[in-house]
Amino acid sequence: MTIQALGYLGIGTAALDAWSDFATNGIGLQMVDRGAAGRAFRMDDRRQRLILDRALPEGARCFGWEVADAAALDTLAARLEGAGVAVRREPAARADQRFVSGLISFADPAGNRLEAFHGAEIASEPFRPGRAISGFRTGPLGMGHVLMAVPRMDAALGFYRDLLGFRVSDFIRAPVSAYFLHVNPRHHSLALVEGPRTGLHHLMMEFYTLDDVGQNYDIALRTPERIAATLGRHANDLMTSFYQRTPSDFLVECGWGGRDVDDATWQPKEMTMPDIVSFWGHDGLFTSLGDGPPPADAPPLPPPAPGRRAPLQVMEGNYQRLSGACPWWDAMAARAEARPGT
Repeated sequence: MTIQALGYLGIGTAALDAWSDFATNGIGLQMVDRGAAGRAFRMDDRRQRLILDRALPEGARCFGWEVADAAALDTLAARLEGAGVAVRREPAARADQRFVSGLISFADPAGNRLEAFHGAEIASEPFRPGRAISGFRTGPLGMGHVLMAVPRMDAALGFYRDLLGFRVSDFIRAPVSAYFLHVNPRHHSLALVEGPRTGLHHLMMEFYTLDDVGQNYDIALRTPERIAATLGRHANDLMTSFYQRTPSDFLVECGWGGRDVDDATWQPKEMTMPDIVSFWGHDGLFTSLGDGPPPADAPPLPPPAPGRRAPLQVMEGNYQRLSGACPWWDAMAARAEARPGT
């Protein structure tokens, strides 16, 4: 695949101070550039991941997608131009603003500004979060994921899947059309939902520990109107998360424990509405996807299937294994160890 990860997100906004407070004291990002024209924030070893630009129109978005090297960037540009997509080779000054070695820009069928780059600059100083958190799960998985509302799924899917090389993780066709697409082991770096609104619905950032999410939730609860969807656990990517409103017109999903996919074994699955309803929580999420409040006679969402469970997704260092907590489970595990290969 040419695209490797979501590298950065740029936002057009005049609410620089409100965003700075939200990003540092709320989410825990590190502000690295403070000026009259914009702000920039870190979340790992990269020079910047989130960019605020007062010069851009309010509501403008810029999605930065990473490729391996200069050759991959040239290949992508040629593929886009061959498909009739206008591509701009951005000057060195713009690449320097993004702290990357090479940069092109183009638009998707819905008119969203996309940038592709290689050679992201690594910061010389360690990441220092804006509040006490353990950090974010990024690296080769990228900044996180974005969910975008598109007017025509066929056009968007043809662009991202068939032209840019995104791969389908799972999808739903009714009562809404939505596709979850990956470019690396993260279950999805991009989700597309067909609907009346166009543009960014949310940015997901994945914390290293569940406590980081819970403490962020406590902070958001001090301003209850900030909560757009309550704490819950998704059924497809298994993320435990909540959604909060930003100073702009999109949400940030703060999550932990998202699943990985392996292209060698993963099979895309068509979901039905009961499949996509969260295991628990996330009250308000489906309302936030619509264009205004649902009609009074709208049927309620189906409840989660009784007894649905899934293992937690953990990595070395952010969990400890329990022992003696469940005699039945311990006995089953001991029996399995005594009969290896069965």
